[in-house]
Amino acid sequence: MGSRHDRVTETVVTHDITIQCIDTSGRTHDLDTVFSYSKTDPFAVTVTFLTPEGDLPWTFSRDLLLRGLTAPIGDGDVHVCPSINDHGRAVVIIELSSPDGHLVTEARTDAVFTFVQRSLALVPEGEESQHLSMDAMIEQLLAV
Repeated sequence: MGSRHDRVTETVVTHDITIQCIDTSGRTHDLDTVFSYSKTDPFAVTVTFLTPEGDLPWTFSRDLLLRGLTAPIGDGDVHVCPSINDHGRAVVIIELSSPDGHLVTEARTDAVFTFVQRSLALVPEGEESQHLSMDAMIEQLLAV
């Protein structure tokens, strides 16, 4: 995958990562994704799956991704854990569940680590609440 989405600005970090989806028989299939982080939603990361049918975003806690680099974590729809794949390479397993199905993916640890480090350079851990816009949050709540 090219780096058409890799960028770092004052407010956004994006990083292209080709992940492997693991099907029910254990076979892997490459899938292009864009990991993104924005100061406007400082507690979250979004993984956008680039598919022929359209882009599918999935948003979850940045802390979950950060902690999942070194230890299994997750309760609910998203689980993240470190692992070693069949080729002896360090990977991060990201499992996503929804009423529509279950997806198990693996991404190279170094690629996910690079993305996480870039997000932490933008908004250091523990400083997320300083970047929340209360007006924007109220607008979102009232729009529902």
